[in-house]
Amino acid sequence: MRALGLLLTFIVLWLLLSGLMKPMVLGLGLVSCLLCVWLASRMHRTGEGEEPALRPLRLGAYLPWLVKEVLLANLQVMRIVLSPRMALDPVLFQLKASQRSPLCRVIYGNSITLTPGTLTLDVDGETMLVHALERAGVEGLRSGEMDRRVSALETSA
Repeated sequence: MRALGLLLTFIVLWLLLSGLMKPMVLGLGLVSCLLCVWLASRMHRTGEGEEPALRPLRLGAYLPWLVKEVLLANLQVMRIVLSPRMALDPVLFQLKASQRSPLCRVIYGNSITLTPGTLTLDVDGETMLVHALERAGVEGLRSGEMDRRVSALETSA
């Protein structure tokens, strides 16, 4: 049943990202989606027998917040780059992730990377190595708001 759900998710995502509705392209897209589900089932990654790791409805609330943060960070990076003296103060720092599931830890690391001016370089268990263009990016992540929001996506099980 989960494999069918995964297939439907792949198809919807493929249609949204492709935007092409020609028969040959649709056929190749369907074959690609079926191949991905087959590979995922061979790797035992379809989630059969597992509890879901995240709450989809909360993901719907998280994504608009993330888009807002990405837009604000874009403005911040634009301010730095367009400044006549380009005051960069790059920082490498470690950050502890409080997510229990690997999926939510990946979402957290990718959210950091999607936000301009910050980049997740390495994940080792609960510790992430992050690069930031300036110290303000460090303070924003150390406040823990993104960490809390991603942790809220997890199921309580």
